[in-house]
Amino acid sequence: MLRDETIQRVLQFRDDRDWRQFHTPKDLAISLNLEAAELLELFQWSGTDLECRDKRDRIREELADVLSYCILMADVCGLDLDEIMNEKVTKNEAKYPVEKARGNAAKYTEL
Repeated sequence: MLRDETIQRVLQFRDDRDWRQFHTPKDLAISLNLEAAELLELFQWSGTDLECRDKRDRIREELADVLSYCILMADVCGLDLDEIMNEKVTKNEAKYPVEKARGNAAKYTEL
């Protein structure tokens, strides 16, 4: 779980370098997707290798980049990460009730 002090450290890193001026929602969304693609690339052509044991260090690095851009995007858009995550989980609980979704990978429209 991300603590407030971790979030503040990411924002302070940005502010110390005067990078906020470059962080538009569009550019942050692009950067977030680029970092997510780098995470996905770790599994490209992996065949039946679906485990992450041998890739853990690289996964940590890319996942940290993705989370950093999520923090920056939320800040620029004035969104509270805790609030938006709780709202999303509440919506998903309604879409995927336990009695229908447990052990089932189907989309909510197919449950």
